[in-house]
Amino acid sequence: MSPLAFRVLGPLQVHGPDGPLRLPPGRQEVILAALLLETNRVVSTNHLVDLIWEDNPPETARTQVQICVSRLRKLLAGADGEVSITTRPPGYVLHTDAANVDAALFTSLVLRARRLRDQGELGQAVELLRNAVTLWQGDCLSGLDSGPLANKARQLNEERLNAVELRIQLELELGRYDGLVGELQRLTHEHPLREKLRGQLIQALYWSGRQAEALEAFRTARRFLAEELGLEPSRELRELEAAILAGRLPAPAGAVPVRTPGEKAPHEEPARPAGVKAEEETDAAAPTATPSAESVRQDAVPHQLPAAVADFVTDAGRIAALEEALTGRPGRTTVGLAAITGKPGTGKSTLAVHVAHMLSETGFPDGQLYCDLRGTTGTPATPEEVLGRFLRALGIPGQLIPESLDERAEMYRTRLASRRVLVVLDDAAGEGQVLPLLPGSRGCAVLVTGRARLTALPGAHRVELDVLAEDQALELLSRIVGRERVAGEAAAAEALVRTVGRLPLALRIVAARLAARPHWTLASMVQRLANERHRLDELTHGEMTMRASLSLTYEGLAPEDRRLLRLLSMAQAPTLPSWLAGALLDDRRPFPSDLMEPLVDVQMLDVAGMERTGGFRYRFHEIIRVYAREQLAAEHTPETRQEALARMAGGWMHLAQQAHRTVYGGDFTVLHGDAPRWEPPASYSDEVLADPLAWLDAEQASLCGMVEHTADAGLHDLSWDLATSLVTLFEVRGHYDLWEQTHLSALAAVRKAGNLRGTAAIRASLGSLYMSRNQFDTARQALNSALDVFQALDEPMGEALCRRDMALIARTSGDDTSALELYRRSLADFDRAGDVVGRAIVLTQSAHIRMRQGEIEAAQSQLDEALDIYEGVGYTGGRARTLRRVGQLLLEQGRSDLAVLTFTEVLELCRDSGDVIGEGHLLRDLGHAFAVMGRPDRARDFYDRAVTAREGVMDFGGGALARLDLARLLDAEPGRSRELLVPAVEVFRERRMGRELAEAERLLATGS
Repeated sequence: MSPLAFRVLGPLQVHGPDGPLRLPPGRQEVILAALLLETNRVVSTNHLVDLIWEDNPPETARTQVQICVSRLRKLLAGADGEVSITTRPPGYVLHTDAANVDAALFTSLVLRARRLRDQGELGQAVELLRNAVTLWQGDCLSGLDSGPLANKARQLNEERLNAVELRIQLELELGRYDGLVGELQRLTHEHPLREKLRGQLIQALYWSGRQAEALEAFRTARRFLAEELGLEPSRELRELEAAILAGRLPAPAGAVPVRTPGEKAPHEEPARPAGVKAEEETDAAAPTATPSAESVRQDAVPHQLPAAVADFVTDAGRIAALEEALTGRPGRTTVGLAAITGKPGTGKSTLAVHVAHMLSETGFPDGQLYCDLRGTTGTPATPEEVLGRFLRALGIPGQLIPESLDERAEMYRTRLASRRVLVVLDDAAGEGQVLPLLPGSRGCAVLVTGRARLTALPGAHRVELDVLAEDQALELLSRIVGRERVAGEAAAAEALVRTVGRLPLALRIVAARLAARPHWTLASMVQRLANERHRLDELTHGEMTMRASLSLTYEGLAPEDRRLLRLLSMAQAPTLPSWLAGALLDDRRPFPSDLMEPLVDVQMLDVAGMERTGGFRYRFHEIIRVYAREQLAAEHTPETRQEALARMAGGWMHLAQQAHRTVYGGDFTVLHGDAPRWEPPASYSDEVLADPLAWLDAEQASLCGMVEHTADAGLHDLSWDLATSLVTLFEVRGHYDLWEQTHLSALAAVRKAGNLRGTAAIRASLGSLYMSRNQFDTARQALNSALDVFQALDEPMGEALCRRDMALIARTSGDDTSALELYRRSLADFDRAGDVVGRAIVLTQSAHIRMRQGEIEAAQSQLDEALDIYEGVGYTGGRARTLRRVGQLLLEQGRSDLAVLTFTEVLELCRDSGDVIGEGHLLRDLGHAFAVMGRPDRARDFYDRAVTAREGVMDFGGGALARLDLARLLDAEPGRSRELLVPAVEVFRERRMGRELAEAERLLATGS
């Protein structure tokens, strides 16, 4: 071990054989701290510059960093330590044994403890966690003045607390609660907002025989949260209180059963949402957004219900009957099923959401799925589309979701087989839309709403809604208008309820007008409605009377508000962002929500939620949208409608283009058309695009709908441009069905318009899609036809994209010679187009061929250049792919230790971003590395984890490859080897993987 030891878990310190080394304060401290936090990993020069001069660095900044690094090298070398700082583009690496850095040692101990916990070795895990926490001597990097480093320090401080909480939880499970009370009282005083610590204190007190003190600890927590934050305690704390009061909180046993790897432990934090796909089957994907594959596998808990309505009224017996139907009668052996039907405006969706929220925590703890089936629109959701959404919510990566309805339904039923989940299907068109969405487990339940009676749903409890009873209608009016106001005009209130026919939607609209105008009397509203009495009398007869009620509110709007309502009806999105109002009216005010609010006041629009900007999203009731569209057709010419649609589509296009630029560090690897953009307020764009893939995910339905809308309207330039820009989302998330659907719509539009460039762009993008589906012949045809057009148009970017994908097909097929020639020409095309990211992608992909051919120096040079490019533009996804290739190259060179470090770095990137496919690849890479190093136990561990990770998200092809790797190591264990190989053989045979099948069958024969 090196005689030097580094401490960052507290004040920055370096200890040598003769005692502490004095570090010059200032820049050298900051640089050393940054390098230590990334021990054995590259830290870019640009990052070091930003750490020292957060704003306006001097022109000599990079030189000054070089000088500081040189001085640090001399300082460390003078201490005779086995430590070095080497230059590695685009920055520097501090090389040392990880055990010499307290932060790295802490992370290693915690990881080992978690692994022991998963194996049921709780006592050993506790000791490791104690050792890990004793490494801390205060807050991380205390006393060091650097804002960006402080963020990293806060992350490590949080990990310290997580480790403490985990150790305490394990000790509770071991029955050591008596000795934990004092420590927990101190910790809850130091960290009063950490409810997990408060829950552990309550448990420790209760299990120590101090029930009254446990309840007082809960009440203290409740008072603190209410006074400081205005919040109630978490569900977990409330459940602890209820269990103590009911005497249903049994003490844990002295030990817990051994759990299988990956099984969720009690009180473990929930998994994050599932992540992204790899660039190809052999490449790790771009970091984008969230979790570990080992946790995503079974722990994704969806909570998709819309907000419940606060002023909801209904019959208590109806709710009780629905609760019984959904939660289960004694002896029930089938899925719980209920259907709520009725006329428009009777509150079907409101009742369904209310009941679902009421049952969510107690009846269905494993989550709630929700989908608007759009049954009353012209484009109802298909069962395939809904199953795709639900499977993603249940933790399945998009690229692993099958294409056929039967396979999706089978995977969906399998995923729900051991769970208690409530599925809410709103606005169903008919039974055929619902039947494929029914789970097979009796622990689940489905609540359906629709206008049709849905009588063919087997075993369903049916509720048919009609108008409100008079007392319910008066109660609803009181909640909206105010009880004193209604009581003061009781006779007028009764007359008003009767006048609107007690229909909930009509009553809400009228009550909203009264609430917005406190100077109006209820009697004056009755008088206003009386002028159209002959129409309101027909309210219970269907749509004509609903139109009359809506017209009352519509005619009360200002002219500009009426115009906005009409134009908004063109939007086909499920919810509407506020900037749409500005685009449709060509109004560039900084807060376009001000245009929406007058419509909300009279409930012609509903508030659907809040965006991260703090602004609201809005939603039409479908009947109001139909009414507004009628007014649109009557009052606007086709030309004005087309102009407004172009501005709205231009706004979506601007945001999608900015999202792509943020992901890739610029307008790289994509073609754009010339259609004008409409720019939403800059503050809005900056805020929502801080996480561009999250925004693309959230707006997926709106963006895809806009592609088809513009295609249908003849706005072909916008249609193809938006479709190809959305590949940023489709490719990363594995939305292959949406990729194809949007592109075929755009393709029809550009062909009809004779738009050659747009046609070629769509064909090239479809070629990439077919390639991702392993449909190589179809992909070649699409790419060749696009390339011919691009060559005729002299479009270098289009030529580059086509040749790059054709090279990838050749490379996958084993034709390295053709692939290298295509890569060479693609590289020249990207250079002509000035696209550096495109160049880096080609360098990374072709480096893999150079590596296979033994051209190590050429491969290294290409990978170094690609890393420089990605670092320069800030494209972290490309950096991850390239670093994986660097790790494979290091393994080829026999530098196994460095290969392991590199693979580990990319693995962390994948986990941070939620790339569960990439995580499986990296676990397998680490297995290869340890196998090469002659460490079969470590190799076996990583191969095992790779099998678990891949099969946990139903990627059985990747799992079969890892099974084959593991079987090679188990010659001495024929039983275990056979257990691994039998399912792998079936997968290889089904997927026609001849080489792998032959080897698996040979190993089976040898083992038998």
